[in-house]
Amino acid sequence: MGKRLAAECVGTALLLAISCSTGFAAARLAGGDAALALMLASAVSSVGLAVLILAFGPVSGGLFSPVLTLSQAWRGGLALEEALPYIAAQTAGAFIGAACAHAMFDLNWLVASTQVRTGAAQWLGEFIATFGLLAVFIGCGRSRPVVAPFAVAGYVMAACWFSPSAAFMNPAMTLARVFGSGGIRLADAPAYILAQLAGAAAATALFIWLHSTRRRTAI
Repeated sequence: MGKRLAAECVGTALLLAISCSTGFAAARLAGGDAALALMLASAVSSVGLAVLILAFGPVSGGLFSPVLTLSQAWRGGLALEEALPYIAAQTAGAFIGAACAHAMFDLNWLVASTQVRTGAAQWLGEFIATFGLLAVFIGCGRSRPVVAPFAVAGYVMAACWFSPSAAFMNPAMTLARVFGSGGIRLADAPAYILAQLAGAAAATALFIWLHSTRRRTAI
């Protein structure tokens, strides 16, 4: 168990370090071109996610997110008593990774984010983005586990573009990004997390139903 928790913590820390750092680097290199900055950040973050899943997946499953952990536990892929330690490790890793990213770019992390992210449109975007993430994660995990890391990474890149919410899709990441540059205001984080949990629950329930076996009554 200790090795799996370490893998989730380190993997999540690296994921946050990659996603935050690429955002900072892209903003500096794109010369004010927001579309180019988003393209660079989403592409690099997605590649990073894929290789992290491949690296840590054999040890812990490469979940790196409380919503994926809860979905896995709901579907019986993870013992319920293991879910809370997983979530704690992921959350700790997210804070470590975000802090490291800010330190690498000489930015102050110990300040509250002032980025406003609120409103029904953004909540719906976060719900749909998280729903889709879970759909890809569960669907590909069942039918094509070999390509699942690449499918998940590809979806994350797409979500960065189609969702107005910035597609956090991860409560641990959301909490870690209430500090430092960009991110999300603390006041806006609870609604985002609720949208993420709702989207994950809806997708998990749907796929449990889709893959359920109906008993046939003998005549």
